[in-house]
Amino acid sequence: MSAQAEARINRVPANTTPDAFSGPEQLLAAFFSASNVGFYILDKDLSYVAVNHALADINGRPAAAHLGKTLREVLGELADKIEPDLQRVLNSGKPVMKLEVSGVLPTRPDVEHQLAHYFPIQDGTGQVKQIGVVVVGNTGRRGLEQAITTLADRLQQEKARLQAVLEVSTALAESKADFEQAFPAISAILQKAVPHDSAFVTMVDQLAGTIIVRALGGSLSNVAYEHGQRIPIHESLSGPLLEELEPRNLIRGELEKFAQASPRLKELLEQGLCTACCVPLKTPRGTVGFLFLGRRDDVAFAAQDLDFLKRVASEMALAVEGSTIQSALVREKERLRVLQEIDTTLLSSLDLQDLLPAVSACLRKALPHDHVAVSFYDASANALRSHANTSDLKRKILPETGLLGLDDTLTGQTFVEGKSKVLMHADLVHVPFRVTKKALELGVRSSCFIPLLTAKGPLGVLTLSSHSDHAFDAEDVGFLEQVAAALAHSLGNALAHKALRMEEERLRVLLKTGSSLASNLDIRQVFPSISAHVRHVTHHEFASLLVLDDSRGLFRRYATDFPLAKGSLPPDVTGPGDNSPAGKALRLGEPLIFTKEEIAAFDIDATTYLIEEGIQSLCCIPLTTSKDMLGTLNFGSTRPNAFQAENLELFSQIAAQVAGALENERAYREIEQLKNRLAAEKQYLESEIRTELNFDEIIGDSPALKKALDPVPIVADSDATVLILGETGTGKELVARAIHRMSRRKERNFIKVNCAAIPTGLLESELFGHEKGAFTGAVRQKIGRMELADHGTLFLDEVGEIPLELQPKLLRVLQDHEFERLGGTRTIKVDLRLVAATNCDLARDVAEGQFRSDLFYRLNVFPIHMPSLRERRQDIPMLVSHFVRHYALRMDRRIETVPAETMKALTNWHWPGNVRELENFIERSVILSEDTVLRAPLAELEIEMQEGGSSDHTLDTAERLHIIGVLRETGGLLSGPTGAAHRLGLKRTTLQSKMQRLRIAREDYLGPKQS
Repeated sequence: MSAQAEARINRVPANTTPDAFSGPEQLLAAFFSASNVGFYILDKDLSYVAVNHALADINGRPAAAHLGKTLREVLGELADKIEPDLQRVLNSGKPVMKLEVSGVLPTRPDVEHQLAHYFPIQDGTGQVKQIGVVVVGNTGRRGLEQAITTLADRLQQEKARLQAVLEVSTALAESKADFEQAFPAISAILQKAVPHDSAFVTMVDQLAGTIIVRALGGSLSNVAYEHGQRIPIHESLSGPLLEELEPRNLIRGELEKFAQASPRLKELLEQGLCTACCVPLKTPRGTVGFLFLGRRDDVAFAAQDLDFLKRVASEMALAVEGSTIQSALVREKERLRVLQEIDTTLLSSLDLQDLLPAVSACLRKALPHDHVAVSFYDASANALRSHANTSDLKRKILPETGLLGLDDTLTGQTFVEGKSKVLMHADLVHVPFRVTKKALELGVRSSCFIPLLTAKGPLGVLTLSSHSDHAFDAEDVGFLEQVAAALAHSLGNALAHKALRMEEERLRVLLKTGSSLASNLDIRQVFPSISAHVRHVTHHEFASLLVLDDSRGLFRRYATDFPLAKGSLPPDVTGPGDNSPAGKALRLGEPLIFTKEEIAAFDIDATTYLIEEGIQSLCCIPLTTSKDMLGTLNFGSTRPNAFQAENLELFSQIAAQVAGALENERAYREIEQLKNRLAAEKQYLESEIRTELNFDEIIGDSPALKKALDPVPIVADSDATVLILGETGTGKELVARAIHRMSRRKERNFIKVNCAAIPTGLLESELFGHEKGAFTGAVRQKIGRMELADHGTLFLDEVGEIPLELQPKLLRVLQDHEFERLGGTRTIKVDLRLVAATNCDLARDVAEGQFRSDLFYRLNVFPIHMPSLRERRQDIPMLVSHFVRHYALRMDRRIETVPAETMKALTNWHWPGNVRELENFIERSVILSEDTVLRAPLAELEIEMQEGGSSDHTLDTAERLHIIGVLRETGGLLSGPTGAAHRLGLKRTTLQSKMQRLRIAREDYLGPKQS
C-alpha cells in the first residue's frame, strides 16, 4: 500500500461506524488494523479492491493474491452462497448484517464457518460504488457442534440400519420363498438406510453360463433390465466380480470399463448412473448371486453402508437360493403338466394348421416365446418347406417359394446335423444367411432350432423365436427335445394323412378340370366350372384368366369368375403387362402370392378394383408352354394369407392344363382363320384366272416405253410404295405385276383391287374385311384384301376413286401397317407392299380437296409414268403382230399377213383407248377375217376421223368423239359383250366416269328425245 493511502487511513477516526461511508478510506481506517476481524472491499464486478491481513489468513492466501481477482476466483463454490447477498447490497444500497456462511474454501480441507457483515460504499452522488465486508471466524465452536451432530446422526443411522436388517429379515420370512415378490418391499427398506437410484439382484447360473435377473427396484433398473432376463456372463457386470468376496464400490471409471462388454450397463450409464456397489450373495455352496445398488451422483457408498449391505446380503442369499430351488421345482412341475397337455393335443388333432397353434399355446405356459414354426423336408426340392406357423413373422422372412435351403439357413443346418441349436442375439448377428438377417430386422433376438426325429429319419425342424435376449437355455433344450419327440411322431402321422387327403383332392380337381376343358374348346364358357372345381381346395372368391397380347405388351382379360362381385368389372379389357401382379409372375416365370399391401402397391385400375372388392390375397400363376408365355391364371380371396406354398403345385398343374387348352384354342382359331383365308384366296385366284389378260410381258421397245420401264427393276428390289400414272389402257396393271415378280415378295400373293369397280359402301369391307354381325348381311367373318396381301403385294387400281372417308384408314396401313376389321376391335398387323395406279391427276384432286394430301405424299414415293400409245407409235406393229397371233390361236384361225395399208392406218391412228382399244380392235379384225389376211374394219377409223375433223384437236375432244361414235354403234348400250365398254376396252364404271368428265349426254349419241 502506498504512503498516501496509509496517510488517508490514519486520518479517519477509528470509532466512526456510519451506515454508509463516503469513501473506502474511512472503512479501511476502522477495520484494516484489526487482527481478529477480516475485512475486504469489492467493486461492482465483485473483484477485490482491498484486503486486510486477517482476511488473508482466513482465506489461506496472501493479501496481494486477492487484489484484482473476482470473489469466485478466490472462494470457489463458496461464492455461490455469498454473491446473492452482495448483489442485494449493490441494488438496494442497504447493509446486510450478521450473515452466517459455511463452506469449504479451495485452500482448506475442512468446512469453515464465518459471520459476515456487508456495507454499501457510496460515491458523492449517493450511488453504491463498492461493498465493504467484515468477516469474523467461527470455525472452532461450530466444529465442536458439528462433531456432536455427526455422532448423533451416525447413532441414528446405525439404529435405522439395524431396524432395516430386521425388516428385511421379516420381509423374507413373510414372502415364503417368493423372493421376487418380496424385493420391492426390501428395496424400499434399503432406500431408507442407504439412499440409491437403482437396485437389482442377479443369480449366477454357472451351468448355462448366464446371469439371471431375479428382482428389480429403483427408478433406473427397469431401463436396461427385466425380471427373469438371462444375460451371458461375459456381457454382465456380475461376470468380472465372481471372485469378489467382500462388498466393493464401483466408481464411474470402473463402470465405464465394464460397460465395454455389457450393453445394459452402458445403457444405465447413459441414463445417469455414476456410482454403484456390488455385494456378493454367499451361501455355504459359494456365491449364488449379487446385490447391486447404484446412484446418479458421484458419491461413493460409505464403509458403514457396505457393512450394512453385507449383513443384508447374508439374509438375502439364503432367500435367493431357496427361491431358485422353489422356482426350479415349480418350472419342472409345469413342464410335466405341459407335456401331458401336448400329448393330449397331439392325440386329438391331425390338422397341421390347428395342431401347431395349440402346441404353441401349451408351450408358452412353460417357455415364453413369440413365434413357433414347423418345417418339413421336401425331397423334390431338396429343401425344407414351411408348413405351419403361428404368426406373420415366418411369412415375412420366408422366400416367396416357402422353401428353406439346407445350406443357407439355420433351419436347414439343424436338419442336416440332427442337433439342436440355441442362438442368442450376439450369435445371430454374425450369421450371414438372408433369412436370419431379415428375422433380426423384424425384432428376433433369440432362436431355438430342434430337429424332429422319427424312427425313419429326420422329418423336419421345430423353430421357436423370441423378441427377448437369452429366451432359451440348456434346460429349455432338453424340455423342447421331449416336446419335439412327441411332436415328430404325431406330425409324421398328420403329414401323411394330409398328403393323402390333398393328393386325393388334387387328383379330383385335375380330373374335373381336364374333363371341363376337353368338353368345350371355348375356355370362356368352361372357366366358371374350372374355378368352381378349384374352389373346393382354396375357397377363393375371384378367378381370372389374363392372356398376353404380344403385339402391344398388354394383358387381355380373357375370362373371369367373380360371382360375389359388388360392382361390375372395369370396362377396359386390357391392362399393363409389366407393372402388374400378373406381369411380375410372368416375368419371373413362377407362381407368386401377393398380400393386400403388395396388391395395392401396384396402383393400377385392375388392382384398385380388387382392393375395393375386398380382395386381400392374390395368387398369379404363369401360363407357359414350351414355345411361348401365354398369360396368367389368377385366384383372389377376401381372406388374408389365403394361399400357401403348398397350393402352388396344384395351381401350377391346373395352369398347365389351361395353357394347353388355350394353345389348342388358339391353334383351332388359327386353323379356322387359315381355312377362311385359303378359301378367300382360292375364290380370289379363281376370279383372277377368269379375268387374267395373260400378258407374259409388256410388248414394245420404243424409247418412251424403255424410259418408263427402266426404273422398275430398281424399285422392285425395295419395299417402297409405287404410284403408276397414265391414261387408261396403257398397261399399268402389267407394270404392277412386273414389279411384284421382280421383288422379294414374288413367292407370295399379288392381290389386286379395282377401287372404281366396287361400290363405296362395300369397298371398306373388301379392303379391310369385316367381323360377323358388323352390319346387316354380315353372316360370317370375312378376310379383307389387306390380310390376303400380308407378306405380298397389294395393287390398288384406280386409287383416285377411293372415297375421302376411307383414305385415313388406308393412310394408317401405310404408316403403321395395322388396321381393324369392320366391326372388330382387335388390331391386325400386316406386312405388305403397296402399288397404286390411276389415270387421274391426283395433284389436281388434292388441290380441289378431292384427295388427301398426306395420302398422296405417301403414295407418290416412287411415281412411274406410263406413256400413251400415241407416244410410242413405233411399238404398234409389234403389238398388232402379238394380238393377231394371240386371238388367231384362241379362235383357231390362221392369219399370216397384215396388209401394209392396214398397218399404216393402225400406226397413224391416235388410239384414245391406248393398248386396250388396239387389242379390242384387233380382236374384231380377227373375227372378221375369213382367210390368212387380216381384214381390219378401217372404215370405223375413217368415220371417227371425219367426225373428229373439227379444228379442236385436243386429246379430250378426240376421246369424247371416239366414245360418242362407239356409243352410237352400240345403240347406247354400255355393258355386256356387245356394249361400248367392252369395245373400248374399259370397265363400265370407268366409261361412266369418263362420260361424266367429258360431259357426254344421252342426246349426244341417241339424238334428241322425240316429243
